[in-house]
Amino acid sequence: MQQLIFVLDPMCSWCWGFEPIIKELKTLHAERFHFSLIMGGLRTKGDMPWTEESRNYLAKNWKAVTQATHQPFNFSILKRRDFQYDTYPASKAVISVRELWGEEASFQYFEMIQKAFYQKNQDITSIDILIKYIKEDKEKFITFYKSKRAEILMRHDFSKARSMGANAFPSVVKIDADGHMVCQKGYKTTDEILKF
Repeated sequence: MQQLIFVLDPMCSWCWGFEPIIKELKTLHAERFHFSLIMGGLRTKGDMPWTEESRNYLAKNWKAVTQATHQPFNFSILKRRDFQYDTYPASKAVISVRELWGEEASFQYFEMIQKAFYQKNQDITSIDILIKYIKEDKEKFITFYKSKRAEILMRHDFSKARSMGANAFPSVVKIDADGHMVCQKGYKTTDEILKF
């Protein structure tokens, strides 16, 4: 069976735009591919200062994603003055869910926190918000999330993404039955992904 590896970040707007494509691929091509999810690490050091300039940049980007993908955005979070655009906590939360409850649970959780951020404008840099979307054992999640293993796994994801050439998000890595790997960077349609 071929593999499709999605390299994403929960706070990447083009990854939010890509969400219907992931769903379509997983629904229509489950017999053809094994699907997995890797966190790419978009802005995990809080390296984007929350200024008027950066908020304008994000607004422009989000509008472009909406036009291209028709995914809905709520822009009200861009009016906040105290937000830190750090994708580290949400990335580690997705990896924690994947490790504790498996690949499918991580896809579901990823979509939930994307919606929380882009539609409900909830602060998914906050552990309190991230916990709200855990359907399983919340205490187990917190313990793992705070563990050294979660940190190691997250760094491993970031390294693996780079080693596969996935340094733009979303990226899709296809590995065929013979182990040949091809990486497609950036937003792609379902047809484009199936052709490569």
